Amino acid sequence: MLQLLLNLAIGTVVISLTVVIHTFGLIAVTHAMSWVTAHIRLHAHRSRILAMNTVVLGVFCVLTAEVWLWALCYRLIGFLGDFPTALYFSTVTFSTIGYGDVIPHPEWRMLAGLEGVNGFLLIGWSTAYLVAAGIRVGPFRSGEHF
Repeated sequence: MLQLLLNLAIGTVVISLTVVIHTFGLIAVTHAMSWVTAHIRLHAHRSRILAMNTVVLGVFCVLTAEVWLWALCYRLIGFLGDFPTALYFSTVTFSTIGYGDVIPHPEWRMLAGLEGVNGFLLIGWSTAYLVAAGIRVGPFRSGEHF
């Protein structure tokens, strides 16, 4: 029971940190996208492609930082033996791929499950953000294609 509470406590802290990273990361991506659309004057179509590339790469960087945070957490608690394995495990868990070739010790399974739920939610949030960006400045501007 104590180990379960420890999993939940650590998971809650890391989830909270990833939400903070995601919030500020998306704010930074929005500013970058706005800067690109305001300062780089290309043909309208190319400008939109550049803006959407900025958004996609920015979101990818934000998600990468969150995966690395989980991997660092795993290394700090001794969940996995080395950082590359922790990073790999974190990536397949956060993205909910879950290959199963690296599995957590039974005492840390709940923590890994929490990362999967965290990744699922943050990737969903990122998808919604990408759709909104696509409507605002990208290839799906209202009234242009539909």
